[in-house]
Amino acid sequence: MTQRQPVTARVYDCWLGGTNNFPEDRAHAERMMTFFPDIREISLANRAFLGRAVRALAEQGVDQFLDLGSGLPNEGNVHEVAREVIPDARIVYVDVDPVAAELGRAMLSGTDGVEYLRADLRNPQAVLGSEEVARCLDLTRPVALLMVAMLQFVMPQDDPARVVASYRDATAPGSYLVVSHATDEYHPQQMRDVADVYNSATLPITMRNREQIAGLLAGYELLEPGLVEPVRWRPQKGDYDPFDGDAARYNMLAAVGRRS
Repeated sequence: MTQRQPVTARVYDCWLGGTNNFPEDRAHAERMMTFFPDIREISLANRAFLGRAVRALAEQGVDQFLDLGSGLPNEGNVHEVAREVIPDARIVYVDVDPVAAELGRAMLSGTDGVEYLRADLRNPQAVLGSEEVARCLDLTRPVALLMVAMLQFVMPQDDPARVVASYRDATAPGSYLVVSHATDEYHPQQMRDVADVYNSATLPITMRNREQIAGLLAGYELLEPGLVEPVRWRPQKGDYDPFDGDAARYNMLAAVGRRS
């Protein structure tokens, strides 16, 4: 049997407690947890940030979402959260992993106003020009772009600033960008070691500091509280915070910005 390589979406699914993954993905997830015990809690807190951001935007009237690098179906999907506020909100999920796409399409079959596109977010033209986006979204109206825990997997040679700018320029004024990104801002050596483990498993990752992440958000006015750790972005009473206020342990920064 040909051995599969671990895939980002499926490894993330392991940490979220999902079952849509393979032994190779679980082996990598377990290796990372042994090496970096906080990774599961970081993934769960990042997922909670996504839910808060989607709800906040829906409450401001945003009814279209493009989830880039959405990963595998899991509890609290974007369309479920958004539709608690706007019942007819429209969502396109995008992921390059064929397993994520197959399961996503099966799960969403028969759900009006929701699509799952298999595509690489690094190719904005292919995403934005797809039949799925054309069927589901009206890009002449504001849309929320979601790049949650994904830009660290866009390597420097792929020009992440260009990728983000291409999506930004294709959206209408009043559109939003939701971002979270792994950072070496707090624990540089530890996160360099984490990157080495990812790279050894053919899951290349680039850690960026606060200034570098902020640079990717050019053209967006950040909503309060700005670029902060995920648990500090508009926390709600009773939110998941396993590190008891030690936000630096999350080794991530998150923000929501509005295109003027």
